[in-house]
Amino acid sequence: MNRGVIFMCGITGWVDYQRDLRRKGQSVKAMTDTMACRGPDDEGMWSDQHVAFGHRRLAIIDIEGGRQPMVVSGEDGVIAALTYSGEVYNYRELREELVRLGHRFRTHSDTEVVLEAYLQWGDDFVTRLNGMFAFGIWDVRSEELLLVRDRMGIKPLYYYPTPAGVLFGSEPKAILANPLAEPVIDADGLREILAFVKTPESGVFRGMYEVRPGQIVKVRREGLSKRRYWKLESHEHTDDLATTVGTVRELLDDIITRQLISDVPLCTLLSGGLDSSAVTALAARALEGHGRVRSFSVDFAGYTEHFQPDQMRDTPDTPFVHDVVRHVGSDHTDIVLDSADLMDPGVRAAVLRARDLPLGIGDMDTSLYLLFKAIRAHSTVALSGESADEVFGGYRWFHDPEAVNAHTFPWLTYSGVNGLSTRTDFLDDDLRRKLDIPAYRADSYQRALAEVPRLPGETGLERRMREVSYLHLTRFVQILLDRKDRMSMAVGLEVRVPFCDHRLVEYVFNAPWAMKTFDGHEKSLLRAATADVLPRSVVERRKVPYPSTQDPAYERALRASVKRLLDGGDVAAASLVDTGRIRGLLDEPVGAVSLQGARTSLEAFLQINAWLEKYGARVTL
Repeated sequence: MNRGVIFMCGITGWVDYQRDLRRKGQSVKAMTDTMACRGPDDEGMWSDQHVAFGHRRLAIIDIEGGRQPMVVSGEDGVIAALTYSGEVYNYRELREELVRLGHRFRTHSDTEVVLEAYLQWGDDFVTRLNGMFAFGIWDVRSEELLLVRDRMGIKPLYYYPTPAGVLFGSEPKAILANPLAEPVIDADGLREILAFVKTPESGVFRGMYEVRPGQIVKVRREGLSKRRYWKLESHEHTDDLATTVGTVRELLDDIITRQLISDVPLCTLLSGGLDSSAVTALAARALEGHGRVRSFSVDFAGYTEHFQPDQMRDTPDTPFVHDVVRHVGSDHTDIVLDSADLMDPGVRAAVLRARDLPLGIGDMDTSLYLLFKAIRAHSTVALSGESADEVFGGYRWFHDPEAVNAHTFPWLTYSGVNGLSTRTDFLDDDLRRKLDIPAYRADSYQRALAEVPRLPGETGLERRMREVSYLHLTRFVQILLDRKDRMSMAVGLEVRVPFCDHRLVEYVFNAPWAMKTFDGHEKSLLRAATADVLPRSVVERRKVPYPSTQDPAYERALRASVKRLLDGGDVAAASLVDTGRIRGLLDEPVGAVSLQGARTSLEAFLQINAWLEKYGARVTL
């Protein structure tokens, strides 16, 4: 199933109303080079007096026609320029409409459609786009920069205001390659790293910001302004249960069919859970007559054979993965990792470099990176089940009254299991008191609640579950989407996220909680909408999160790394941590089964130390 052009890329740019940026090619080249992993196949730069754009491209087809940055010219020269990352799934319909309005196209790319749509409709054109995207448009006529991010924040975009303009990029590293920006973390930045709450617009580094999902940032000579072109809204849901289930299925069929269009090898990420299995099964059905869908899964050596249930995971993934493979007939590969893979210093350094910040979750980041790296040898595009839990209410804390009624983000109530409660245990006591992470979380929670769109007359559990859904769709999902983007683009793999289609998100957000749990299980609507294409074992399986190794050999290797660092005496994070407390953690016995929560402090300490040491970051409190 083909289409025109796919652009999964890295973008960067610089606007300065007091400099001639045509003379700053070296700095722009340095910024662009940091995005090489996101776009390993092609590079482009464009500049005018007060603007310079850089672009790295993951080449698929139509390399010449789709080169970026892209410009459109009139009789008097360039009118506008665009540096673009992402994909607009409805670009064909938009192109046809623009042709009827008199526009002429030189390429078959969605990039050109985005640029022509801006010229036709101005800023409001973004409301017509269906897809995942982040881009910058420079309007030569008005000398204005437009920064735009997709509605759910699938693709990242950061910016750094300067006295005379702005720097921007797909990742912080692009901005930090410019001498005007410094890798400094203040107290709030450190709080954001440790709190696991994802504050909208926070770029963590001092002076840096993230374009919020569904937001336009405009930069003019007079200054910078922001506006939301999309956000979640509450509406009365008038469809009955059967209609709702049918609508969810119709939306999923359309979404996945659109996202399957590709001229390059495509696959699905299959975990054996409801979300990824539904994507794989619907993809297999849509591809009938065009070949088998290819699927990949991750496993750890010995994990299935020696699996021990914990509070979050009842069952290992692999048996359910293989049930789906047999049921839909996919061309499947298991990617099996061992502890040596997860502790490889080069791999761990690559993960940290990809994330720019010590935000990781240990082996779960490393294994995802290795999975994507293995997939990239066979496929360029992958469909993921990411975000279905946030949309349909899948996490266990959605169904735990204590978590639901807690006066905080629900995922933090499970912090003893996922390690969030010990995430700051290794810090110096004075620093912990100064940071006061509980107060930071409480403030973030109250600000998030104040945003929730209310439905008149909604009370009790329905009102509370709207709040819980909103918190996940605007905070928690951002943590996971950022992780997915960084790990995949670090190896040049495009990962599409069907469950983040804004049409589906809007529709399900407004379905009553009673309807979302009508069969007594989590994700009832998704289960009912896709049961006909899934094996019974998957339909009946309880939610299990992404796997984390249970191999005690991994924990022993982790502890050995910490001990070597402490014994060496040169600890970059010495001023932030309590080394005595860390040594105390090393003295605790390693269990027969190693659980994620028991390793979190050690993982976080190693990552923060490596980040300070190798990234050149400075912490100023």
